[in-house]
Amino acid sequence: MQIQAAVISEQGHDFEWQTVELAEPSMGEVRVRIVATGVCHTDAVARDLGLAPFPIVLGHEGAGVVEALGDGVNGLEVGDHVVLSFAHCGGCGHCLTGHPTVCDAFNELNFGGAMDDGSHRLARGDEALATFFGQSSFATHAVVSARNVVLADPEVNLALLGPLGCGIQTGAGTVLNRLKPEFGSSLVVYGCGAVGLSAIMAARIVGCRQIIAVDVHDNRLELALELGATHAINGQQEDTVERVREITGSGSQFAVETTGVPMVVRQSLQALCPLGVSAIVGVTPEVTLDVHHDLMAEGKSMIGVIEGDSVPRVFIPQLIAYFKEGRFPFDRLVRFYAPEQIHQAFEDSKKGTTVKPVIQIGQ
Repeated sequence: MQIQAAVISEQGHDFEWQTVELAEPSMGEVRVRIVATGVCHTDAVARDLGLAPFPIVLGHEGAGVVEALGDGVNGLEVGDHVVLSFAHCGGCGHCLTGHPTVCDAFNELNFGGAMDDGSHRLARGDEALATFFGQSSFATHAVVSARNVVLADPEVNLALLGPLGCGIQTGAGTVLNRLKPEFGSSLVVYGCGAVGLSAIMAARIVGCRQIIAVDVHDNRLELALELGATHAINGQQEDTVERVREITGSGSQFAVETTGVPMVVRQSLQALCPLGVSAIVGVTPEVTLDVHHDLMAEGKSMIGVIEGDSVPRVFIPQLIAYFKEGRFPFDRLVRFYAPEQIHQAFEDSKKGTTVKPVIQIGQ
């Protein structure tokens, strides 16, 4: 069938909405009519740095309505509201033990540009178009593996839910699934974008006593305080490490580092108390550490976390339930854009004027 999709023809080029051909779903696949798709920093990195082959249709925080089922699909029906998350094989040891975020085939399936069997579902004339994260949801429709598909509560506005598939589950999951801070503990979040603010809301859910937000934008710090942070630090105006120690007494027990800025990564370690843990979730370049002073001497740990170590089919419905209860108000991060405003959405995300842009594609 013919659909509209935002195609990027070459690395660094702009999005162009074009008519492309979408194949029918194969065995184990689903066709979804996309209602809305979140804009994530990973899309910008893929556009500018070439994480995946070109030409490509990006978009990996899609939400929509099931339109068609391939053979062998169980548990889904036409008309279901769904969130699309990352691709994983479902059969390796990590997938089978509840850690699909480190699937043996994660990079191939999410950044390789093709489906499980190596074929393509998108084409522009005779030219195959690469798929991103197994979905390519900057489009009116997407064909995805049923493993990527998460049933969503039909009572909740479907247009809001796409960002749960990546950015929001990354922040919340890092706290709830991986760090698992104890009630009354201390946690610092470095960077108050969608991932960081989601971590703050999750820390509030588990009852952290001190939830410290660090950013360089006062408006984001104000929002962090409204969403559950107990303290805010402007990293350009204060000594972050000193302030964290003042607030906590001896340093924080936990940290979530979302910025990917090497200096901030070191701060997240230096501001930990002995035996503290810093989770690195941002795309981070080379960082120089004094291993003795920054880590080993006080028994600290630095861990990497992908997609919040989540099992999306379990975790995303939990987040939606918290949202319905008023305990996880992620809707406050979202601003909607029309498809023709996709360039503006990416620019606003880069500038920080919008925390989580969402492209509303359908109804």
